[in-house]
Formats: sequence, structure tokens, C-alpha cells
Amino acid sequence: MSQAMEQLFTITRQNRKILYRYLMDTPAELLHKIPKGFNNNIWWNIAHVVVTQQKLVYGLSGLPLIVSPVLVSKYQKGTFPSGVPSEMELAEIRTALFRLPEKTVEDYQSGTFLNFNSYMTTPKVELNSVEDAIAFNVFHEGLHLGNILALSRAVKV
Repeated sequence: MSQAMEQLFTITRQNRKILYRYLMDTPAELLHKIPKGFNNNIWWNIAHVVVTQQKLVYGLSGLPLIVSPVLVSKYQKGTFPSGVPSEMELAEIRTALFRLPEKTVEDYQSGTFLNFNSYMTTPKVELNSVEDAIAFNVFHEGLHLGNILALSRAVKV
């Protein structure tokens, strides 16, 4: 694996550690609160990045997603928070934050990603390979970490 790819995976791991701290350290009522001027909450942003990584890397490679279809339908692009997640959803996201990036590293190293369906992202970045998707995902997760930081200030975490 190239040094550039290793660095992308390292950045993802670090970002996921930060997301995990927000997930674990934010009281439930603030985790799910949608402050005035926002259309989502801290929880939704965390679940959304887990689902989006799967859709970008695995989905565009024509591979099955590892997250449950329920999570995909609730947290994919174009969705908004709807109620409080179940304990099972919380547990799946907690585990997925670290397990899925590590699984991606394993699959990348073993050559699992053989195909890729090109995709134009909302910010008009064209993805033409799994490497493009992994790199774009780092950017995407950074955007949502920024949202979480703003949300945490708004809800006074």
C-alpha cells in the first residue's frame, strides 16, 4: 500500500476516535437535540459518516455494504433525524466506527476492490476509483466533524 493511502487510513482512524468521543461523552438529550438553525444533530452526523463511507467505498465498488439496510435508509444522503435511535442502532454505530475502517484496510490490502462505478459527488468531485472514494471520504468526514463541532457549541456540550 502506498504511503498516501496509509495516510488516508490514519486520518480516518483519528477522525473516528474524535467521533467516538462525541458519541460517548455527549449526554443523550444533547446528542439528539436539533438546535435552532440546524437541520440535524450530533448523532445523525456520526451515523451518516458511517453509512456514507460504506456507500462510497463498497457500494460504488459493487460490493455489499457491511452496515444494516435499516441504518442505510435512515442515515444516507438526503435523510434527516427522525426520533431517537434504538439501543441496537447505537451499538451498531459504536462498533462500526472502528470496525469498518479496519475492514476497509484489510479489503484494500487484499485486492477486494476490483471494480468501481464512477460517481459525481454533491460538491462536484468526480470519483473514478476506490482510491478516489477513500480520499473523498476523508474530506466528507471532516465536513461532518465540523458540523458536530458547531452543533456541540449550539447545544452547549
